[in-house]
Formats: sequence, C-alpha cells, structure tokens
Amino acid sequence: MRPTQAKDHPADTPPPVPRLVAPSGSSPRRGRPGGSAAAAAHGGSGPEGLVLPAVEPDAVDTDVPAAVGHVLDRLLADRLSRAGVLDDTFARELVGRVARFTKEGGKRTRSQLVWWSMRACGGADESTATAALRIGAALELLQTCALVHDDLMDGSTLRRGRPAMHTDVRERYSGVASPTRVARFGEAAAILAGDLALAWADDVVADSALDPCTASVVRRLWSDMRMEMVAGQFLDLQGQLTASRSLPHALRAACLKSALYSVGRPLVLGAAVAGADGRTMRALGAAGRRVGTAFQLRDDLDDVFGDPRRTGKSCGGDIREGKPTYLVALAVARAERKGDRPALEVLRRALDGEGRTPEALEEVREVLVRTGARAAVEEQIGRLSAQGLRHFDGARLGAADARGRLRGLLAAATSSGAAGSPPSHARPAPAFAPVGSGTPEAGR
Repeated sequence: MRPTQAKDHPADTPPPVPRLVAPSGSSPRRGRPGGSAAAAAHGGSGPEGLVLPAVEPDAVDTDVPAAVGHVLDRLLADRLSRAGVLDDTFARELVGRVARFTKEGGKRTRSQLVWWSMRACGGADESTATAALRIGAALELLQTCALVHDDLMDGSTLRRGRPAMHTDVRERYSGVASPTRVARFGEAAAILAGDLALAWADDVVADSALDPCTASVVRRLWSDMRMEMVAGQFLDLQGQLTASRSLPHALRAACLKSALYSVGRPLVLGAAVAGADGRTMRALGAAGRRVGTAFQLRDDLDDVFGDPRRTGKSCGGDIREGKPTYLVALAVARAERKGDRPALEVLRRALDGEGRTPEALEEVREVLVRTGARAAVEEQIGRLSAQGLRHFDGARLGAADARGRLRGLLAAATSSGAAGSPPSHARPAPAFAPVGSGTPEAGR
C-alpha cells in the first residue's frame, strides 16, 4: 500500500479539545462539604463503606507518592476483603492481580500533579487534602485500566518489567486447556480486570466528600477525561487499521489518548478541588495539554529508541504493531517530500505490521534518524514543553513552594525515560501515614 500524502508542519499547538473547565458561571467554590465535619475530615463514609483517616497536608507534602500509596493500600484491602466474601477464587485470581498491579505502579506522576495543583491553588485544609488524595488514588486505578487494556489491544507482553496482565493469566493457566482457549481466557480476564479497576476509580471519585458545586465540576471533568481516553484509544486503533499517515490524526490521537489524562486533567482536577477560579483552571489546562502532548511524543521516541530496562516496556512495540504514531507519520511525510523510496518502503512494511524482527526495527530506527524525524520530534517536544510552562507561569497561583514543585513535575515530564515507568519488583513501605492511621491488612 502506497503511503498517502501528509503535510509536514511543526504543529506546535496540539489540536483543539473539549474545554477543560466548567461552563461560565459554574466555577467551583470552596465551602463546607456536605455531611458532618467528621465525615469531611475522614474522606466520607458513603456507599463504599470505607472511612479513611484524617490527613495532615504538610505531612503529605514530604512524600506524596507514599501518601497516595497508603490510600490505595486501604482502598484495595477493602476491595479484596469484599471480593473474598463473594468468592475466594475471584478474589485471588482477579482482584488480587488488579490490586498488585496498581500498588506496584510507577512514579505516581498523575496523582502528584493533582496534589501539587491543589496545593498551588491554595488547598490547605484536611478535607480538601483528603479529596485530592482520593482523586489521585482514583487516577492510579484509571491508569491500571488503561494499561491493562492497552497491553491487550497492542499485544504487548511486558509492562513495568513484568508480564502484562493477559500474559500473566495465560501463563498461570498454561496446560489447563488448549493454548488457544487459555490465551482467550487470559484476554477475557484482562478485560474484566481493567473494567474492575475503572469501576473502583469511579466509586472513589463519587464517594469523595466535596461541596455540591465542587463535586459537580469534578464529576464533569472526570467524565470528560474518561471519554477522551476512549476516543484517543479508538483513533489510535483506527489509524493502525487504516494505516493512516495523517500528521493531524496522529497528533489528535496522542492528545486524547494520553496527553489529557496524563497531565492536563490531573492539573485541572487538583485546581477544582482547591476551588480555583475559571481563569486559573484554563491556564493550567492549556499548560497541561501542551506538556502532556510532549509527554506522549517522548513516549513514542522511547518506544523505539528507549532501553527496556529503564522504561519497563518492550522496545519497538509501536513498530511491531504498525502504529501510525506522529513520529512515523512525520518520517513518511519527509521521505515522500524527498522522494526517498527506500525509506518509504521500510516505513510501509512497518505500518503494515511487518516490522516484528530486530533487523526490521533497526531499519526503521535508521530511517527515523536519516529523515530527520527523530530530531524534529525532539525539537517539537522542546517547543511544546516551553509553551506549556509559559501558560503555567501565567496562571495565578500562590504558595511558592507548591508552585515550584508543580513546575518541576511539568518540566521533568518530558525528559527521556519519563514516559515509561522503571520496574518496581519490590516497593519499600510508605514513609508517610495519615494522622491516626494503622497499618492496613494486606488482604488475600
């Protein structure tokens, strides 16, 4: 199949997306959450039946990932316990896997963005801090859903230095039935695992104690984010099926699939929890969309040129699956413009799913360098990052320390290897424990 023409343009600004803030006149406001003060301070005791300990914001500041991990420990222990009442096999084989995958997550970057955005926008009381940690934990569960399903759709076998969920289940049941049936079971189990993580994430957000106005804004942002993720994943798969060479299509898919939920939405969710005004939320949304797109472009580069020992993922997965990423689409456009037929043939084979051997991957790498696509994407990452930070610097934020922490996270998000998560075979015990908390039981 001959590659179609694609216009080579810098596309410094990501494609437009749905607004990142509530409609005019419905800006969130700080206020006393509904229910008792005790329920607000303890994160509520709604339908999920779990009361979290009170949170001291200054203590969380010292180690946000550990604080989020502690909340996840309690939430997941509760889910494991409830699942065990239903059925021990279900609890052990499916719920246990979802819990382990989530707890052994990467750098907790999304939840850190929520926390420091909340703090930079003036959030300082216990109820606001508790809500921010819960939303951060929900994002980690949403990430579990996204990665488990993404690995299945992409046929990836490795994630965070371990077997992907469907691969792990398949290996667990190897020999129980025919290889075809076992593989099918592994795929079905991964679908259920992702669905379960998504349901838990929605529960955590819905049961967070927020005043009605803030809760409405948070729910809308959360709903939009889920829709964007599905839209981006669909465009990614559709482009793969049709062997799309469109630069705008590739950039649009990257923005919707990863940029918004990885950076843009966490920033705005944290601001919403703190009661930030619409102008501040718009500035943070614009910053997050640009930095998030740069984050995804970095991920595309790391997929082809990265070290699996650092990224925790199989190298060349996008090439093996024939994904028309922005990096590849740009190489096609440049090769067409120069009439570089050998390069076009290498890229055609890659987009047709013929780049599965190490030799084929090395050929694609050579073409990506020779056409200048790799260097151009590096430059684009720098431009988008700079634009994003300018939007961030224009936001009206207080709390200089929190602002600096948040800016540092944004600046680091697009560095080489930042898009991947290093293997975490053994995570140390959290250094943080909320006020008055005990050690949660592990659950089985």
